[in-house]
Amino acid sequence: MKKKNIGSSFDSWLREEGIYEETSSIAIKRVLARQVEAAMKEQNVSKTEMAKRMHTSRASLDRLLDRDNDAVTLSTLQKAATAVGREIRLELV
Repeated sequence: MKKKNIGSSFDSWLREEGIYEETSSIAIKRVLARQVEAAMKEQNVSKTEMAKRMHTSRASLDRLLDRDNDAVTLSTLQKAATAVGREIRLELV
């Protein structure tokens, strides 16, 4: 017999706590950074080469790939995606 969920969803709880937007943006940034890093490994692109492709510094790239640094702009994420031949698609749901 399948159990039904009791109570609210995790998203609802985050909203009730007033932290939904913050936690969502951190999660999205982490996923995108992980995907950029995976594409770099797949294409055998070093951090130095990646920074050159993005027209930025290694330090900036390190901030992008840092799981704990959520202060990355959409522009920087777009540059990284383009540098590995990918694109970012955003959708309002």
